[in-house]
Amino acid sequence: MYFSIPELLSDEHSLGVFFLVSVAMGGGAAWLAGIAIASTWRPWWHLALYMLPLSLAVRFIHFALFDSKFLSLHYYLVDFAVCLAFGLLAYRVRRVRQMVTRYGWINERA
Repeated sequence: MYFSIPELLSDEHSLGVFFLVSVAMGGGAAWLAGIAIASTWRPWWHLALYMLPLSLAVRFIHFALFDSKFLSLHYYLVDFAVCLAFGLLAYRVRRVRQMVTRYGWINERA
């Protein structure tokens, strides 16, 4: 059975393109979205809703620049997972900073 990680992640067959577009660009935008949502004290599931159109934008960049499949559920879900992971990590980091800063009498910095 033939199994390839680059083909699982992206249909360009290149990990470099995947890391450039999905991780660097999409993950960076998701990181900023996670910080913004946590800064306004909104719940975490708002972030998941914002990652749906962001993942579509990442898929469009793959399509427009690297002639990839645009309407592919598999690759859309991969991009969504990457964006959601970066967004949730940024959300958590910002929320911990908010809690320690605003409620210092309860929480102590480790």
